[in-house]
Amino acid sequence: MSSDSASGQALRTRARSAYPYFLPYRTRWTDNDQYSHVNNSVYYHLFDSVVNTYLIQHAHLSPATSPLIGLVVSSFSHFFSPVSFPVVLDLGLRVTKIGSSSVTYEVAVFEQGSDSPSAVGGYTHVFVDRVSRKSVPIASNTREGLNKLLSPTAKL
Repeated sequence: MSSDSASGQALRTRARSAYPYFLPYRTRWTDNDQYSHVNNSVYYHLFDSVVNTYLIQHAHLSPATSPLIGLVVSSFSHFFSPVSFPVVLDLGLRVTKIGSSSVTYEVAVFEQGSDSPSAVGGYTHVFVDRVSRKSVPIASNTREGLNKLLSPTAKL
């Protein structure tokens, strides 16, 4: 078994309890594609929404005014089962790694009432100065918020 399929299998069995933060999302008719399920590209909007909601509400980061901003440098997604409008989703968020200037998030997409994720994905932010776009250390109040999501067992 390749490491890619092994990590996909581990993600498929992720439990809700692995995620310390949740954001509900009511799917919209426009989220569905011609196959009557939420289009794969929408999942990246969901990932971005849960991460940025958390950063704004719990990590003292304002995308419009903060001197530091997070830029996505890599992303991934594993799809396990389709979801369709009008289902309500629970977006689970955790942090798998925090570096000096970067953080890696993992997001699980659960249908409300389901214990198995329909998809698991995420991305890595590198924090940069808003003006120069040079990498800078994560601000202490942002790091404090991110540490609350850090999973000691997070290994992909």
